[in-house]
Amino acid sequence: MRHVFVQGTRPDAPTFVMFHGTGGTERDLLPLAEMISPESSVLGLRGNVLENGMPRFFRRLAEGVFDEQDLIARTREVYEYLDEAAEKYGFDRSNLIAVGYSNGANIIASLLFHYPSAVKGAILFHPMVPLRNVELPASPGLPVFIGAGTNDPLVRSSETEELAGLLLGAGAEVTAHWESMGHQLSRAEAEAAKDWYSRQFGGSVSQG
Repeated sequence: MRHVFVQGTRPDAPTFVMFHGTGGTERDLLPLAEMISPESSVLGLRGNVLENGMPRFFRRLAEGVFDEQDLIARTREVYEYLDEAAEKYGFDRSNLIAVGYSNGANIIASLLFHYPSAVKGAILFHPMVPLRNVELPASPGLPVFIGAGTNDPLVRSSETEELAGLLLGAGAEVTAHWESMGHQLSRAEAEAAKDWYSRQFGGSVSQG
């Protein structure tokens, strides 16, 4: 997969894996990772699917209607690539925080729906339920942050609540943060995710 890797300054800090939204690139969310955990290594991924020239992580049949077969195949592709990247760059495969926005959040949610211990924690901005009628793997204590919009035109509040409920049912510890900025990834959401990460993983506190 096309990607960028930035070596962090603290080897024991979780490595952040960043998944862009539709039309994004592997560099889009690097500033967000820097904001949340400045000492972490960061792996930014670019989706392998193009929709009208815009990169995505899996195909869709229409807005909000996923190509489920492709989603499952691309989820496996991402999961296997994380194994390869860990070997290539020497980071701890069991110490990953996955961060995604919109389409990127949906591929992370699909990882959680298919693979136990796929990541150590997840930050999902404006995700949808990736698949229904799937038995989720047990994920006891998995920390998940969901950033959502009360007035998101693409993701209904009920869908956010459904996703949170499914993850809770698998044992995850889910925190939902609501804003009223539509489908936009807002600064307030990013700040809330940073605070959540600091509580969950003991993120560094700036001095001075």
